[in-house]
Amino acid sequence: MLARRERIRLEQTRRRILVTGANGNLGRRLLKGLAALHPVRAAVRSERAAAAVRAAGAEPPPEVAIVDTADAQSLLAAARGCTHAVHLVGILKQGRASRYVDAHEASCTALVRAAEAAGLERIVYPSILGARPDSTNACLASKGRAERILLEARTPALVLRLPMVLGEGDFAARALRREALSTVTILVRGGASLEQPIYAGDVVQAIARGLEMPGLGSQALDLAGPESLSHRELVLRAARLLHRRPRVLPLPRAAAMAAAWLAERLLADPPLTRAMLEVLDHDDRIDPRDACRRLGIELTSLDEMLGRCVVRDDAA
Repeated sequence: MLARRERIRLEQTRRRILVTGANGNLGRRLLKGLAALHPVRAAVRSERAAAAVRAAGAEPPPEVAIVDTADAQSLLAAARGCTHAVHLVGILKQGRASRYVDAHEASCTALVRAAEAAGLERIVYPSILGARPDSTNACLASKGRAERILLEARTPALVLRLPMVLGEGDFAARALRREALSTVTILVRGGASLEQPIYAGDVVQAIARGLEMPGLGSQALDLAGPESLSHRELVLRAARLLHRRPRVLPLPRAAAMAAAWLAERLLADPPLTRAMLEVLDHDDRIDPRDACRRLGIELTSLDEMLGRCVVRDDAA
């Protein structure tokens, strides 16, 4: 037993984790979680993103590299000296300046080439529930093709397909708080889509365990929170915790899709696109127990998640 613990300790001390797309909400949270365990190198696309990483407060501070995430040589320079990678590059909304193929397929192709050249031992890739190459949704199809690139590569990859992620102060939590606090909230189809939100801290733990656990090989796991409920029920659940009772009005899906189409035609960076709307209106209903068992994690309850991310003042 002592020899095994010493071996694990030595393996952990020699790990160096590359985190691409580290400037997002999940990335900054992950840096804080990993930095205390392993040396971390954060790869981002701009000096502005690098500044966000440095301001995240991870201790010790991570190394920061500015890279082109669609270029294998640029990623190789960042990957040298690392043993594992977490690939957080991805977009939910495609615009004229950012395309799914570049954010997903191109970045994963570049990463697998860099990973093989650098000798990385494993890649962990958070994806989206419902992603598959033959999906009729452009975002989910692109994510599915990106998953396939990683799963068919020589470097072992763990894909974690996730639903809405709720974390303190992040965009999804603030949006849910606004809906719960409103006197009247308008939801597509009256909020009929099924949501199964997962706490951001649980996702960080899942990624960390995915990096550390031996014998996982290349595989995809569907992971979500402990409850699946309609978006309307989720809003009302949060509202009860906030002692509010919003009136929910339905917006026909056709009207929402028409507004998104018009925004795509008129704006270079529309706030909502049809593909994004379809992902947000997608039903999430899975049994997460197998993924939790494989990863050795326990899920935060929905009410605790809402209390931490939606109810508390620091989530406003």
